[in-house]
Order: sequence, then structure tokens, then C-alpha cells
Amino acid sequence: MTIAASRPLSTVREAPAHEPDRDAGARHGVQRTAVVGPLELEAGGKLPEVTLAYETWGTLAPDAGNAVLIQHALTGSAHVAQGDSDEEGWWDGLVGPGRAIDTDRFFVVSVNIIGGCNGSTGPSSPAPDGKPWGSRFPFITLRDAAAAEARLADRLGIRQWFAVVGGSMGGARALEWAAGFPDRVRKCAVIAVGAHSTAEQIALAQAQTLAIRQDPAFRDGDYYGGPAPEAGLALARRIAHISYRSEAELEARFSRKPQDGEEPLSASALAERGRYQVESYLDHQGSKLVRRFDANSYIALTEALMSHDVGRGRGGVEAALADSPVEFFVAAVESDRLYLPSQSEALAAALPGDVAVHRIASEIGHDGFLTEAGQLGALLGTTRYIW
Repeated sequence: MTIAASRPLSTVREAPAHEPDRDAGARHGVQRTAVVGPLELEAGGKLPEVTLAYETWGTLAPDAGNAVLIQHALTGSAHVAQGDSDEEGWWDGLVGPGRAIDTDRFFVVSVNIIGGCNGSTGPSSPAPDGKPWGSRFPFITLRDAAAAEARLADRLGIRQWFAVVGGSMGGARALEWAAGFPDRVRKCAVIAVGAHSTAEQIALAQAQTLAIRQDPAFRDGDYYGGPAPEAGLALARRIAHISYRSEAELEARFSRKPQDGEEPLSASALAERGRYQVESYLDHQGSKLVRRFDANSYIALTEALMSHDVGRGRGGVEAALADSPVEFFVAAVESDRLYLPSQSEALAAALPGDVAVHRIASEIGHDGFLTEAGQLGALLGTTRYIW
């Protein structure tokens, strides 16, 4: 596969603060883009111009008090719900008319993170010289992402979000909004993620980025116009996906069963042996990601998540959030072995007030925050977090 630079699907004119873009609800679940200007980055780099891709559902109230920001996970996109499009959303069970986050009541916004490859400025986007950024793309953090999204909120006429909601990396992004812009967030839902990336999480992430970098086609990140590092990206996804699912779920689904038509224990040479079903499953997950995601974006966003620490430069987690006026909702997946429930408990303990940790009952593992959307919606409802 040859990778070309990404191009925005449409561009919203840059509206001044006193002239918000009020027509954003006209096309529900259809990608739009907005130019939000240059961005000085936390680590010292700079993007001379940032474009953000986003989607909206529902209608913004005259006082803009019904806006909800939903943050996607590592390889997600802004397409949270199907809306007027032909494509299913990744959180359709949670977002839509009559759902827990009711688009008949709320104006829902989701933004493709900077560094991504689904319409926002990222490594595959043109740099000022017209060539893809590639290896020149600067290091970004989740704080940089929140800063860029705040500018988009300005253009949409949203001074304060009714809620910012996210799971996994999306939850870390939501937490950065609460810490960095506390006056602009009324409620914050942090799901299946802790206050900072742990040593183990960084170690797993480093193995994934190294898998991509060691692919001969990677060419230090300047592979656009030629073969993409598909093998490295697929391997990175395999490593990640093992941590997204629980041991119990993998055992129940696959155990030691061979893949149909293959025999792992019958081969005259190592290279000729057949696969177990779980190996075929991981191969499938890798192949799926290669078809829709850019390897450089995978590295950029993985390293942004590695940098996640809401207490960094703020005196620690408790100090960062001690005086926050934000109302927090924290939830963990019981079987999560990537972001352990104990990390959610530590986050809740550091938050002001008495914040409970709600449990999503699932044997799946980390991905339970996606697959158990109905259960999550019920938790949001019974705690009166949304209603």
C-alpha cells in the first residue's frame, strides 16, 4: 500500500470569537474541518497552522449550554455516532436520539486529535513546503490536543462544555480538559484510564512504536509516496490488542484451538507450521488497522499517551485538581489489565470531594468501555451524571 498525505474533506471559515459557527449541527455525524491557527507545543515545537476535523450531532442551544465533547481513543476517530452518514459510529450505543447522551437534548461534538490521520493535522498532512510532515512532525502531548480543541470550541461558540467524556486515551484527554480549562468544563467523565501512564503502560507502548520503527519500509518516518510500514504497524496492533482483551476472554474464545485448515503441531520446518486461532485473530486485528490508519500517527499518538500525567508541572495530581469546580465521573472496567481499576481508584481518591469509582462488569477487558456502551449509559443515568 502507498500512503499519500491526508486532505481535509471541507473547511469551515475561521470565525472570530464574536461570530460563532452556529450552523455546525446541520449535518449530523458528517466530517467537517476548521483551521484553528498556529500552535506552540508543550515540548517546544510548533505547528504553523492546525486543522482539526470534527463531527457534530444535535443542535447547539442559544446559550450554548448543552454542548458535550466526546474524546476518542488511540486509533479512534471523530465518528462517534452514525447520524446522517452511512457508517456506524464507535459509540452508537451511548450517543444518539434517546440514548444516554441524547442528541435530541445535547449538541455533541467529537474532534479528531492533532497528530491523527482522520482529517486533523498530523504527520501525513502537508508541511509548509507542501510535502508531508513525516519525520519532521513535532512531538505533541494531550495538553496540546486540549489547547487546539479549545480554539475549536471558541469557533463553535462554546464557552463551557456541559460535559467532556472519554474512555482510554479519550479519558486522559477529558482529564486534561478538566485540569487545563476548569472554567470551561462543567462535568468530566474519565473512563478506563488513570491519572498518568505507568511504567508498564509506557513499556508496552514502546514495544509498539519500536515494531513500526524497525520495519524497513518505515524510512525514519518518510515513507509517503512509497510502501508503507504495514508489517510494523500490524505488529504494533497485535501487541496492543493483547492488552485490550482479558486473559479470560481470549481463553474462552480461542483456548488452544488450531485455526481452521491449519495444524500448529504438524510441520517439517518452523516456517511451515499452522496457526492457533488466537494467532489468526491477532493477524486479523493487525490487517484491519493497516487499512485505516497511518503508522506515523500511531507513533505520534502513542507517545502522546505515554506522556500522559495530569499532575506534571502542576504539583502532582491532587494539586492539579484540588480546587477544580468540575463534577467528575470515574469508571473502570472490572477485567481491564491495561488500565487497572486500582488506577481509577487512585485517580478518584485524588479528586476533590467524594468521587466514586463505577464498575463496568465485563469479561472482555479494556475494550469493555466500548462494547458495554449500554451498561455505561445506565451508570451515567443512575448517577444522574447526564440527566
